[in-house]
Amino acid sequence: MTVLLAVFGTLLVPLGALSACGVPVRPGAQGPSGVEGAPADPARVPGVGDHLYQRIPADTRQVVAVYGEGRNSPRSTLVLYTRHGDGWRRVDSWPAHNGRGGWTTDHWMGDERSPVGVFTLSDAGGVLPDPGARLPYDEDDGAYATPEEWGASRRHDFDYVIAIDYNRVRGTPPHDTTRPEGVAKGGGIWLHLDHGSGTSACVSVPRSAMRYLLRTLDPARHPVVVMGDRAELRT
Repeated sequence: MTVLLAVFGTLLVPLGALSACGVPVRPGAQGPSGVEGAPADPARVPGVGDHLYQRIPADTRQVVAVYGEGRNSPRSTLVLYTRHGDGWRRVDSWPAHNGRGGWTTDHWMGDERSPVGVFTLSDAGGVLPDPGARLPYDEDDGAYATPEEWGASRRHDFDYVIAIDYNRVRGTPPHDTTRPEGVAKGGGIWLHLDHGSGTSACVSVPRSAMRYLLRTLDPARHPVVVMGDRAELRT
């Protein structure tokens, strides 16, 4: 999303075919403050205020919460919660990165900020074979390959991805370029492997976390991601 034109192999692709993290595609750490010490079954997802909590669908039983360190920070923590009865139970947490510019409630292509909000998680894929995902998994070593110029440190970013349903069509592979709200509103925002620094708008986590999430997030439990900087999440 941060570039106007990118090269996919030897194929030149237009602006509308780029993902948020800049890839051209075909047309156990400590949790955030208030999480680790929370009751085993809090009545609501810790650190999430009324504004966003009310947007979590009533049938959702799995929440991936991304707690950003600050509005302009690329650092965050990802925590997985599952619903048991009327309460939410913390399952595990991992260090993460978000957009290198931080967070925004009005995301646009190229702003290098991750969108704040509640988004469903419906589809997965990647360069590598399906590790046992419950979400529909699209293996394609071409569609998810990173550009050569990205260098070795980012070569494996998209070995595994989970599409965040921001400005995309649910039920399609993560690399699908359809943007219902228009190209200017960005898209191609994924959970993917971490390379040690901020992203263009995606959320990145360690390989072990991605494999665990792929094997755990279950369409029958209607998983969603709740993401943003901590102050905005508490609103």
